[in-house]
Amino acid sequence: MELRIFTEPQQGATYDDLLAVARTAEECGYGAFFRSDHYLAMNAAGLPGPTDAWITLAGLARDTSTIRLGTLVTSATFRYPGPLAISVAQVDAMSDGRVELGIGAGWFAEEHAAYGIPFPALGERFDRLEESLAVITGLWTTPDGEQFNHDGVHYPITDSPALPKPRQRPHPPIVIGGMGKRRTPALAARYADEFNLPFADEATTQAQFDVVRRACESAGRTPASLALSNALVLCCGENEADIARRAAVIGRDVDELRANGLAGTPQELVDKLGRYAALGSQRVYLQTLDLTDLEHLQLVAEQVMPKLG
Repeated sequence: MELRIFTEPQQGATYDDLLAVARTAEECGYGAFFRSDHYLAMNAAGLPGPTDAWITLAGLARDTSTIRLGTLVTSATFRYPGPLAISVAQVDAMSDGRVELGIGAGWFAEEHAAYGIPFPALGERFDRLEESLAVITGLWTTPDGEQFNHDGVHYPITDSPALPKPRQRPHPPIVIGGMGKRRTPALAARYADEFNLPFADEATTQAQFDVVRRACESAGRTPASLALSNALVLCCGENEADIARRAAVIGRDVDELRANGLAGTPQELVDKLGRYAALGSQRVYLQTLDLTDLEHLQLVAEQVMPKLG
């Protein structure tokens, strides 16, 4: 199983904070550094203020060397798909092919209101997500020298040169995820390279993975061709005092984190990750909420990662 670092910069982080985490993750051998794509803090001051996901990843593309970079997830309401395809392709080139695009329909109404971003009803948001995926993948996969056209309801495209192309071909990996029972699994089966399930227990993971596998079969796709992953809150310590200290810093209860997150001693993490792997999860995104605690990442790299299959 691969471990990736997943951050929530809207809760309060500068670019330098994120760079320190990304470089530590790279040095420790984590598979990727991902960040959320949000413009408003949740139950926190969020100082000094939000950072833009793709501007951040462009900087990290030049300030790191090997670690993969991505979003979990970019909201389709934030950006037109044409300019987003350009941005992701450019960052992919800047990173020499290390970028992944996690994308979703958007859900946080308050951040849209706070920054003047339209927030349509849920059905329209999914319509826009589906059309965005068609446009982005269409632009990226149009053969060199040809034009891309899309007769869309929300994003009609006329005679686009479909440039630039991303470094990774046919395109950077696309991550789609969530708890939806119909449209989300169907979109993942059609467009995604990976399906991610955030903050779900083992029983929920089993049920949702089964839904996604059935969606793949309905779409005529081999289920094994779609990678499956989880995202879980990280809170690891060598002893109970360390676990409690780290839980307190992020304002969480230890028992709750043990039940719903990835919390405990290194061996507890190894055991729980093994159970998720048995359900089909191939990678886990460790939601790292205290970005100043780089020793936390080092502990997991030294005492958990080597014991994973």
